Amino acid sequence: MKNIVLFGPPGAGKGTQAEFLKEKYQLVHISTGDVFRYNIKNNTDLGALAKSYMDKGHLVPDEVTINMLNAEVEKNPKANGFIFDGFPRTEAQAIALATLMETKNSQINAMVALEVDDEVLVGRLLERGKVSGRADDANEAVIRERIAEYYRKTDVLKEFYQKQDKYYGVDGVGSIEEITERLSNVIDKL
Repeated sequence: MKNIVLFGPPGAGKGTQAEFLKEKYQLVHISTGDVFRYNIKNNTDLGALAKSYMDKGHLVPDEVTINMLNAEVEKNPKANGFIFDGFPRTEAQAIALATLMETKNSQINAMVALEVDDEVLVGRLLERGKVSGRADDANEAVIRERIAEYYRKTDVLKEFYQKQDKYYGVDGVGSIEEITERLSNVIDKL
């Protein structure tokens, strides 16, 4: 079983690449954002709990998020592995995810991070904003703050996985096919 944390700043191409990787390796893609939206829309117990925190402007506690991820993992007992997208974001979450995978007699094999220059990210997000309708992709100042926030919060995770020899940085600039090939070269060696 191959379990990968797919990482990268906003606009790095995680969603696009996750689609190719899940097909190629027959992995289950778990996007934390999608899981939250699904649980809230379908008014699951966990969704209602998460929404109660979000409605107050609070972060959803790690325990609630982990329980949602556990439910997704359990929906796919015969999976070849998972691509975790959007989680973990802190060292505590990385430890919680490792613990969750241990309960499934598995582990996180690698954190694969798409590395893209900030100016390229800004350009990609502004372009995406023209077609996505997402307000957070239409304002350059907001985009730059999102990118800065990503770096502030995630440097600690890079170190966490480097200490375990599980961190792999991959150049995220080029054609979709070139980037997929670079990611595949890493994943094939796991």
